[in-house]
Amino acid sequence: MYAAALSASLDLGTPGPGVLPRGPSRDSLRSSSFARSRTVPAAFGTVAGRSSLGRAVPRRVSALRAVGQDGYALKEELDDSPVSVELEPIGSESQFDRVVAEAQQLEESVIVVWMASWCRKCIYLKPKLEKLAADYYPRLRFYCVDVNKVPHKLVARAGVTKMPTIQLWKDSKKQAEVIGGHKAYLVVNEVREMIENECSTA
Repeated sequence: MYAAALSASLDLGTPGPGVLPRGPSRDSLRSSSFARSRTVPAAFGTVAGRSSLGRAVPRRVSALRAVGQDGYALKEELDDSPVSVELEPIGSESQFDRVVAEAQQLEESVIVVWMASWCRKCIYLKPKLEKLAADYYPRLRFYCVDVNKVPHKLVARAGVTKMPTIQLWKDSKKQAEVIGGHKAYLVVNEVREMIENECSTA
């Protein structure tokens, strides 16, 4: 009789008296749909952890915790504002005049980045300026000019002597500029300060 009870308690399907039921194994958790899923609960909308954030269109993701009766539920919200905005190239003097004239008509400012393909500081600074451009998109547009691809007359007209040079144009006139001869993060801070000063006086 004792042997029968012991045999019953050793049965994995039926725990015996005083034996706690075993939890799920690691292997079973790995194979479960819960472990494979990285989506937000349907109550907050289904947003995949990776697939919804394609490399071609980077977006900001903010995570918030919403407290409910059942505890904490993770909520992901997609912010459609871009992480970076590519600098629009200007390849001729006529295009430059058109960009400046359109900005004047709209009573807006534009940022013009003068750079060169051989300038290492320009190459290193460009992606950081594209991130800065995203902070002001779409109310402020950023353009870039390769000094080797436009007439020298345009470069001289803008008063550019060093690269990179970042200028703020408004009312068809150069209002301010930053010469980026030092560390990139310092240049970005100076450009941001230039923009904010212009916005505060507008």
